[in-house]
Amino acid sequence: MIRWFIFIIVFVIADYYAFQSLRTITKSNWWYALYWVFTIALLGNFVYQFFGFSRSDGFSQAHGLAIGFLIAMVVPKLILITIMFAEDVFRIPQGIYSYFMQSSENGQDLNYLPSRRKFISQIGLGFAAIPFVSILYGMYKGKYNFKVLKYVLHFEDLPEAFDGYRLTQISDIHSGSFDNMDKVKYAVDLINKQQSDVILFTGDMVNNKATELEPYVSVFNKLKAKDGLYSVLGNHDYGDYISWTSEKEKQQNLEDLKTLQKDIGFDLLLNENRFIEKKGERIALIGVENWGKGGFKKAGDLQKAKSQVNEKDFKVLLSHDPSHWDAEVVNDDYHYHLTLSGHTHGMQFGIEIPGWFKWSPVKWRYKRWAGVYEELGQYINVNRGFGYLAFPGRVGIWPEITVIELKKGSKKVNV
Repeated sequence: MIRWFIFIIVFVIADYYAFQSLRTITKSNWWYALYWVFTIALLGNFVYQFFGFSRSDGFSQAHGLAIGFLIAMVVPKLILITIMFAEDVFRIPQGIYSYFMQSSENGQDLNYLPSRRKFISQIGLGFAAIPFVSILYGMYKGKYNFKVLKYVLHFEDLPEAFDGYRLTQISDIHSGSFDNMDKVKYAVDLINKQQSDVILFTGDMVNNKATELEPYVSVFNKLKAKDGLYSVLGNHDYGDYISWTSEKEKQQNLEDLKTLQKDIGFDLLLNENRFIEKKGERIALIGVENWGKGGFKKAGDLQKAKSQVNEKDFKVLLSHDPSHWDAEVVNDDYHYHLTLSGHTHGMQFGIEIPGWFKWSPVKWRYKRWAGVYEELGQYINVNRGFGYLAFPGRVGIWPEITVIELKKGSKKVNV
């Protein structure tokens, strides 16, 4: 509560500072009133959503909208006050100089601090409009702007029968956040259009509760692949982030989620493995429960999951959190040809120019945060996520459906 109180105080001070730009370009009291009504309404809604209700039912769409609109208001103002502060770097020294070097005229004090320049405020407002529009677009359309990303990975020891084998990976559905059934149906159709041999889901089916998935079972059970659907659990699937009346209730929630995944058609791998066989050859699918650094749940047991898998088998590992790859997978005594992860969402915000440049603040938290990485002859793909969480949108980092084709040959990646 103290942290939130400090945040609100700092927010109000910063907001008043940003208000100075509006006063510079207009003298209309109507605009001033509109500015403060809009600001107070959004801040009030945020406080109401997060402190006016019990959080026991988890994170709702209303909570997401409260966060989204607050971000849409705060980020542009941070840019605006940065520009205005840059102007103050020059205004304040000028004011200090005037104070000491100029005397009052006719017994009246001079206005020592130079007035703000209108064109500086106009520039600031222009730059602030860019993130404002981008965030609103991300909330309105960006969160369902599904992209199919295709990779071709070459492996010298890939079994001949699997040359050209196609995997579709999806991750981080977060079904409790969805607000448009038709868009989800569109994405499921898009997945099926890839006609991959197998569909692999790498965790976080819900935000907190199994009931979030119930309205979408009839949508996701349309997913089809000739070699089946396989999945693992993510950190949100265990229900660790909300209060339960008892441990039994929490465990029942997890069992309900497992049942719903089965109803969809997923074979849920709980530190287990399966084999896909073709023409007398096979590849191993290995699935671990969530294992993540930085305080995240560590239910994953790689040693248990790989039991019954031969060291020389071609291996595809499903592990929700990419931090597991660096911590345990890469240097394991087994060689894991391809690991599929998600979890990061690419922070749902960033800049990407396909094949040339990608950036997101999440890179400061995760070494592997989006796309394909290689180390010691082993690959990991970090999926940017199918759904969204907290901020109800995506800006620059779009929801992803990954299609990976396995080819026999010297190691290289084609995008």
